[in-house]
Amino acid sequence: MEYKAISILVSGKGTNMKHIFQAINKKILSDFIIDSVISDRNCDAIKYAKKRDIKTFSLKKDKFLSKKIDKILKKHFPYVIVLSGFLSILDELFCKKWSGKIINIHPSLLPKYCGIGMYGMKVHKSVINNKEKISGATVHYVTKNIDKGPIILKKSCKISNKETVLSLSKKVSLIEREILIKSIKNL
Repeated sequence: MEYKAISILVSGKGTNMKHIFQAINKKILSDFIIDSVISDRNCDAIKYAKKRDIKTFSLKKDKFLSKKIDKILKKHFPYVIVLSGFLSILDELFCKKWSGKIINIHPSLLPKYCGIGMYGMKVHKSVINNKEKISGATVHYVTKNIDKGPIILKKSCKISNKETVLSLSKKVSLIEREILIKSIKNL
């Protein structure tokens, strides 16, 4: 059987990377393998991937980051590139070259709460502070415009009056897991 390679770009814990790995092991994503994990800093996700014998690359975050990632990807021929909590901004040339192959999971219902500086708990805090009634997550294609690429899938959840940033984060994380796996499976 020929597998479709996934390259994952990470910056932190790699929660969604772990979800992909689990979905592959449970045969939910039976046609896929994680071929490489690339980070823009030393992080827990790299340690997790190394323990599972996945090729890892920890790169220095600088103005050449997109070029360095491109050089690695050219050797791995990924079917899809997944940004899993990847905090660096990929340059326009990179986004154009890999157009239609790069997806991102974002912890809000795009187009709300997006752009530079809007990630993770910062998003959830803003949602709570603005007294929103719903939140959720979105999987979208990556383009040169941050969090503005075509939406692949999104799902919402209700926010209770007693919601905290942490409880909302947990709700949205479950949604992220579901829609990211569905999005990869349906590509």
